[in-house]
Amino acid sequence: MLKLFGRRYRTCDGVTRRDLMRIGALGIGGATLPNLLRQQSYAADAGQPVKKKSVILVWLAGGPSHIDMYDLKPEAPAEFRGEFNPIATNVPGIEIGEHLPMQAKIADKMAIVRSAYHTNAGHGMGSQWMLTGWQPTIEVSDNIFPSCGSVVSKMQGPNDPNLPAYVNLPRMLGLGKAAYLGASYNPFAPDSDPNSDGFQVRNLKLPGRVDVARLDRRRGLLGTLDKIRRDIDLSGDIEGLDNFYRDGLEMVTNDKAVQAFDIKQENATLRARYGRNDLGQSCLLARRLVEAGVSYVSIQAGGGWDTHGDNFKNLKNNLLPKYDRAVASLISDLHDRGMQDDVLVMSFGEFGRTPRINAGAGRDHWPGAMSVLYAGGGLKMGQVVGSTDSKAERPTSKPATPGCVLSTMYHTLGIDYRHNFYDQAKRPMAILAEGEPIEDLV
Repeated sequence: MLKLFGRRYRTCDGVTRRDLMRIGALGIGGATLPNLLRQQSYAADAGQPVKKKSVILVWLAGGPSHIDMYDLKPEAPAEFRGEFNPIATNVPGIEIGEHLPMQAKIADKMAIVRSAYHTNAGHGMGSQWMLTGWQPTIEVSDNIFPSCGSVVSKMQGPNDPNLPAYVNLPRMLGLGKAAYLGASYNPFAPDSDPNSDGFQVRNLKLPGRVDVARLDRRRGLLGTLDKIRRDIDLSGDIEGLDNFYRDGLEMVTNDKAVQAFDIKQENATLRARYGRNDLGQSCLLARRLVEAGVSYVSIQAGGGWDTHGDNFKNLKNNLLPKYDRAVASLISDLHDRGMQDDVLVMSFGEFGRTPRINAGAGRDHWPGAMSVLYAGGGLKMGQVVGSTDSKAERPTSKPATPGCVLSTMYHTLGIDYRHNFYDQAKRPMAILAEGEPIEDLV
């Protein structure tokens, strides 16, 4: 039995993000990897063309500082405005932070929503709200509600049946799972740093001792066992497990997924353009995956955005240079390939940071205002939507809830965000609890 362990990191409130998956049974590498593949999208099942739009989410875990990135307040008192200055972009009248110079040059290809907000300052609860559109009532470390990637996996499926619908890079997000939709809609994650020379996607090939003929014999045995299990299953859980096995078998016996994850096929110049670090190479790998047929990719942007101390030092010297290069390169690369209308790029975290600087030169949790970046997807670019007050504390125009942020994404994909699922108690649960697409973008 194999075990995959995701990297652990800890936020200020002690919440850890560690993902453990036990891969096993019948000796077939990745047969139980969650959500490796979907058989077909709903559109394909209905005899309609498969939707080709996809989403890449750059998830800034910990809470990025909106007032130092996209919503600077140079006229505010020093204890609010901080050390950074705004710079002009290539769109007249739009300014962003000085440590995002590459994004400033392509602002015509981006849209910044400065007026997003919610009301929960906990990492787990804020993350669940932003990643699912539902507010939990208790602090959580696992999904109560299905993540937006899992919803897309359920409603749309992959754009290519040989690939998974939903992928997390470089490892599993702490709150990126499927909850009551079932384990078959959980993400697939390589659990390996694509910047590493030894990058290898686990369980994408057969162990050396298992050839294809032997795998086929085990497939037959598995089918017999599954029939027995289904006869006695009363909860429906077996169906999800069947998907694990079936999809895993398909994954390790086709070359399409192996090729899509092979980032070493990219030339060295382009890899350097994205940045030779985990975030940059994850963004490049995400582009490869959506180009091949993955519908939804969530990228864990390295953590570290929980800047309670030395906010400006951490942003200037580490976080923002890597983030700026990776996101600007991703957006530009999609345009260079003519994919800008087919792929929606989003970037946000669970909340913003306190406009008032604390005694440790840091900023604390602040859900009252935050910025969200969109690029492509057929949305209206080259604009700023909404505004905050003079200290970036609260929206003053066009407030956008988590439901608004996510319904804009679902709208782009053509998914009905009012659609009802049913939870374990058979209660109808809409995809989103509230919200409408942001009018200025759609």
